[in-house]
Amino acid sequence: MDQLLRRRQLSTAMGVLAILLWSTSVALSRSLAEQVGAITAASWMYLAGGTLGCLYVAVVQKRLGGLFRLPTAYLAGCGLLFVTYVICLYLAIGHASSRQQVVEVGIINYLWPGLTLSLAVPILGVRVRAGFAPGIVLALAGAALAPLRGGEYSLEALGAGLRLNPLPYALALCGAVVWALYSTLSRRWAGEAEGGAVPLFVLATGLVLTALRLAFPEPSAWTCRAAGELLFMALGPTLVAYAFWDAAMRRGNITLVAALSNLTPLLSTILTVLYLDVAAGWNLWLACGLVVAGAFLCERSVVK
Repeated sequence: MDQLLRRRQLSTAMGVLAILLWSTSVALSRSLAEQVGAITAASWMYLAGGTLGCLYVAVVQKRLGGLFRLPTAYLAGCGLLFVTYVICLYLAIGHASSRQQVVEVGIINYLWPGLTLSLAVPILGVRVRAGFAPGIVLALAGAALAPLRGGEYSLEALGAGLRLNPLPYALALCGAVVWALYSTLSRRWAGEAEGGAVPLFVLATGLVLTALRLAFPEPSAWTCRAAGELLFMALGPTLVAYAFWDAAMRRGNITLVAALSNLTPLLSTILTVLYLDVAAGWNLWLACGLVVAGAFLCERSVVK
């Protein structure tokens, strides 16, 4: 029993570290996209992270073959969701027309904590109280507020903001739903399995992104800064964070980790604004606050 408790606590701590690493992703991904291209940067990140991860599993853990003995539904279903999420996220960041829009896209992407809890109800049988629905509404209101450009909140202003460049917002929302599905289905399909297939998922994502990069070449200007950012992204948010999150979702305290993940929009927005030197308007901070508050309300409404 003590060993199971320690394993649960360790997996939960790994989930918290994943949240901290992910909070840097939007800022650094946009910086890399501006220097070498969004798909180029992502392809190198995931190829490097996936190769290192698979080498670690094969050489150090000596269980590379064991990855392929994991449940088929987990390997195929969660693998496809993983690849889809990454493509949606990096296309959203790369197609954002400005750094301001990158911050907005990041806020919409971080609807996934609340969506994860929402999907945990039908998929994992999690029970919720009456405050759950208002929490979802608050989070969605925050996502609707983020694209506004101006001082007045209205449907007309929202429509005008979306018409300027709607694709990044749609991709970010799609990514949020896909990652919420990944997080819940990984627990359902492989919750008790030993180890995870994240290194394979990361490598497969890198191969798909490389194919996209070859099909749609991007202008690239490599610098020492770009190389450093790429190295950090390949090791931290790309490989370590995904592996830790996978462990937390399958064996950790999913409600606690999901609750703490609600702070990701705030942490990510702060880091993105500072790193990219963006002048954040009131709507961005209010949108971020609504997303965080909504996700926290959802978490507090889950029956433990």
